[in-house]
Amino acid sequence: MTSTAVRGKPIEAAIPAHRDGNVLRWLTAYTSSAIGDNLYYFALSWAAVQQGTPAQAGIVTAVSAVPRAVLMLGGGVVADRYGPRRVVLAGSVVRGVLVVAAAALLLAAGPGLWALGSIAVVFGIVDAVFLPAAGALPARIAERGQLARVQGLRALATLLANVLGGPLGGLGIALGGTAGAFGGAALLIGVSVPLLFTVRAGKVPQADRQERGAVVAELRDGLRHIAHDPVLRPLVLTIALGDLGFVGPMNLGLTLLARERGWGSTGMGWVLAGFGIGAGAAALLVTVRGRVPRAGLVTGAVTVSGSVAIALLAQVPSVPGAACVAGAVGLSLGLAGTVSGALLQSHAGPAYVGRVTSAAALVSFGVAPLTFPVVGWAVELWGTGAVFGVCACVCALGGAVALCSRPLRRAELAWNPSPTSPAPSSRSAG
Repeated sequence: MTSTAVRGKPIEAAIPAHRDGNVLRWLTAYTSSAIGDNLYYFALSWAAVQQGTPAQAGIVTAVSAVPRAVLMLGGGVVADRYGPRRVVLAGSVVRGVLVVAAAALLLAAGPGLWALGSIAVVFGIVDAVFLPAAGALPARIAERGQLARVQGLRALATLLANVLGGPLGGLGIALGGTAGAFGGAALLIGVSVPLLFTVRAGKVPQADRQERGAVVAELRDGLRHIAHDPVLRPLVLTIALGDLGFVGPMNLGLTLLARERGWGSTGMGWVLAGFGIGAGAAALLVTVRGRVPRAGLVTGAVTVSGSVAIALLAQVPSVPGAACVAGAVGLSLGLAGTVSGALLQSHAGPAYVGRVTSAAALVSFGVAPLTFPVVGWAVELWGTGAVFGVCACVCALGGAVALCSRPLRRAELAWNPSPTSPAPSSRSAG
């Protein structure tokens, strides 16, 4: 397939994603699984805290990032070789069984840190295969012109899972202890399996299929596909730098900032709520509009604006002000993430979607969590203002890559016009 889009040129009309039964079944399964994931991590961290020190609990909860960092690119090969739907189904079953095993261990003997860490590592290995397939599946269940809406729906589901995960985890622990929370997570992950069986996924056209070879050879071929594509190459770099600059400050960094400012857990909750509102507004905007004109330019511009908001967050002394700035971070980087995800799947060759998705997700799910100790150490040495500023510069560098790359800056998303939609201008994207 070609790597450039034609500005304003519609593709064939299709059912809007939010009215497509196939997409909605996938969305329900994805939401259930994502909420289950949040319950699992909540229960894991709770059990680890009960068994050891806060530092040891942090290691247990972060250790699953190691196999993701090492194996995720190979997971993209598996998704492309066997199809993302098949891999997501198998991965969901295995993940559910793992969480049930964790609950059984807790009921039987109350496992120590080594047992919890082992469960986390195995879960991370499965995630290294599951996450690229889950990210690639939308491209197989929706028309290309609906990918922006699908990414918006996915972002809304992720936000809902983040909001509900904590309270449901607390409820599970209150009713049945840590084992009860693990059981609830297994139930929600399990619910996604029969739903996924009903989801129809398109096949890769015969002309786009690859002959299977060694995993390393297929991985190398996928990386060449990214490196030789004038849009994918800068886009993957933009996503990686944006995630690297965002994940540290908005996770561990925000906790340290709240402690430094004396906001307490309540104040931190309001700041996170501000971020969630901004991110939700961005996802809803893309879902409703469906089409984002000048998508490549928008990605670069809002990434830069979001990075400025990250730097400002460490300079605001009050909780209301920080909540407003966090809302700007969520709006800007939420929009950047949704649009860049749609661009990524629009421009990836049909036979390469899994490998392209795994390369783009590698930093967010594998590398960035491993930087948390570095962020904590740097805050102790230089303070939150300096660390947030440096991370903001890394994020802004990602936006600059998008703005300086002419093919990416001029890249457009395909769109499906409705019968009443006015036709936009038909200038070429070059």
